[in-house]
Amino acid sequence: MWTVVLLVVLVITSFLGYKTISNVPSLLHTPLMSLMNALSGVLVVGGLTLTAILTEMRFVGYLAIICAMINASAGFLITHRMVSMFQSKRS
Repeated sequence: MWTVVLLVVLVITSFLGYKTISNVPSLLHTPLMSLMNALSGVLVVGGLTLTAILTEMRFVGYLAIICAMINASAGFLITHRMVSMFQSKRS
């Protein structure tokens, strides 16, 4: 029962997330990416909770943790590169 509910929630949120991100103008990309990094942290906590509570959903929990950490790490790396483009170069 819980497995089906969690998979339905995963599919719906994935679809809504894709539609939301695809409609964002490029001017708002950097602030939105910072927000997504914060949400990835929440996803890591949710994945940890999922792996601790439901033994039959451990694979999905591990997959959520891995994907969220890749997303957060890449987001922080890209944000750092973008911010460094606007800093003045010191001699």
